[in-house]
Amino acid sequence: MPIDNVLNPSAIAALKSVSPDDGGEFFNELVDIFLADMPVRLTEIDTSLAQGDGPTLQRAAHSIKGASGNFGATALAEIAHKIELLARTGQVESVKAELAPLAAEFAKVTAALAEVRVK
Repeated sequence: MPIDNVLNPSAIAALKSVSPDDGGEFFNELVDIFLADMPVRLTEIDTSLAQGDGPTLQRAAHSIKGASGNFGATALAEIAHKIELLARTGQVESVKAELAPLAAEFAKVTAALAEVRVK
């Protein structure tokens, strides 16, 4: 799957341009932070879903949405946004149907970010 179908090239270019003289160190650090934080947020979603904790579920999904948007991972951000809205409206049980797509899209984003890392 082409990276363009997973990450918005303009968003990646914008992030890389923030610190153009560091050889990609800042961009790679952003990628590392995202990849370290995402499993924490995914665990929060699983835990809050199991506990019926809508507010925590909503916050975790909101965090994923924002972080994904920074990298132009639009599909991942959209799934997270859907989970956020479901949690906000008390439809916590409906979130279960979104877990597999969320995990699958995160796997695509992880692979795409590995491709765009500055070597």
